[in-house]
Amino acid sequence: MTTTTRPNIYTGEGDQLMEADRRSDRIVLLPAADPREATLGGGEIRIQWGQSLLRDVLAGRYRTVVCGINDTDNTAGIIGTLLHLVQTSQWTVDSATSYAKVFQDSISLHGSGDREPYILKFDLDSLLILAILRPRGKDHFTLDDMERGFRTVSKMLDKRHDRQPAASVSFLGARSNKLLDDKGNEPSFEQVLRSMYTAGWRGDVYPALSMWECAPTGVFATYPFPDSLDRMREGSS
Repeated sequence: MTTTTRPNIYTGEGDQLMEADRRSDRIVLLPAADPREATLGGGEIRIQWGQSLLRDVLAGRYRTVVCGINDTDNTAGIIGTLLHLVQTSQWTVDSATSYAKVFQDSISLHGSGDREPYILKFDLDSLLILAILRPRGKDHFTLDDMERGFRTVSKMLDKRHDRQPAASVSFLGARSNKLLDDKGNEPSFEQVLRSMYTAGWRGDVYPALSMWECAPTGVFATYPFPDSLDRMREGSS
C-alpha cells in the first residue's frame, strides 16, 4: 500500500518561510471539484485570483477585455489605464470619453426606445476593448445593467474565435464606473458572477484588488460555485 504525500511548493525551506500570517495579503483557494473529472465545453467562469489584469493584457494573454465607460469622466477607470499602456492604441482617455458622449447624445435623439446599456468597441489592433456604456443620467451601473450589457457582449463574442480569449473586470471597487445594488451598496461578488453567467459570459473575471485580502474566507477558482455552498447556507452539513 502506498501513501501519497504532498509535493513541496517551494524549493528548500520555502514552504516554511512562506507560511502566511495576518499581516500579509492572503487568498485561501478551495478546490471546487476533482480536476480529473474535467468536462468539455468551457461552461464555467474562471476567476483569476491573485493575478494582474494589466500585466496579463500587456503579455498578450487576452484578445478582448470588457470594462465600463461613461460619457463624463473615466480618468480613474481601467479603460484609461488600458488605453495608456497598450502601445498600439491611438485612443486617449479624453478621446474615448468624448466618443462616449457623442454616442450617448446620438442615441438620445435617434434610439431612445432601444434597450440600454450599449457596448462601445475600441480596436487597439492587438487588443479589443468592449466597454459597457453607463446608461445616460446614472452615476453608477446596476446589476440589471450588467446582465443586459453582458448579454450583448456574449453575443459579440459567440463563435468569434478571433476575439478569444476574453477577460472582464469585476466592476467591484471601481471609482469611475461603480456598480451598486438597489440599496446603494456594492453587491457581492457572487451576485456579479451570477449576472454575468446568466447573460452567457464564459470568459475570465478579475476580482478587485481589495479582495486579495479575503482570507480566512475561502474562495473558489470557478463559477458556478459548488452545490455544497448552498447546502451550508441552508444549514445542512
